Amino acid sequence: YPGSPLGTSLKLVSRLIGGGLPTRVFYVSQGGYDTHADQLGNHARLLADFSQSTTAFLDDLRKQKLSDRVTVLAFSEFGRRVAENGSKGTDHGAAAPMFVFGDTIKGGLHGTPPDLSDLVDGDVKHKIDFRQVYASLLDGWLHTPSKQILGQEFPGLEIV
Repeated sequence: YPGSPLGTSLKLVSRLIGGGLPTRVFYVSQGGYDTHADQLGNHARLLADFSQSTTAFLDDLRKQKLSDRVTVLAFSEFGRRVAENGSKGTDHGAAAPMFVFGDTIKGGLHGTPPDLSDLVDGDVKHKIDFRQVYASLLDGWLHTPSKQILGQEFPGLEIV
């Protein structure tokens, strides 16, 4: 694992899972993506840490023969604008990617890529409501009725 806060957090989660803790959902975070300035270098560093940390986490779970019990959902609380601002960064936007991965997840891209020439007030239009992803994981992975948690039904995605 990298020695970053994310790597350290995922190592702890792996130990808790390996130790038999019955918790069904763990939450860790990686800060630093609010890049209004000098985004290029910051994003490269953050994404490298994300990649190394999640790879180490999944490799660790595979060695423990526990990877079939874990699904990872990675998301941002906000998207970024398409256009660069005057400080070589981007400001808060509307849509953002979500990553779902693990040994039991159906891989690939779901939805269509964003059209960077068809924006709403400078923001990417979202194609999939994030609650569709949540519903898919609640219903298909956690076997928990998503309507009770989300307050309404959302069409699921074929990811589980």
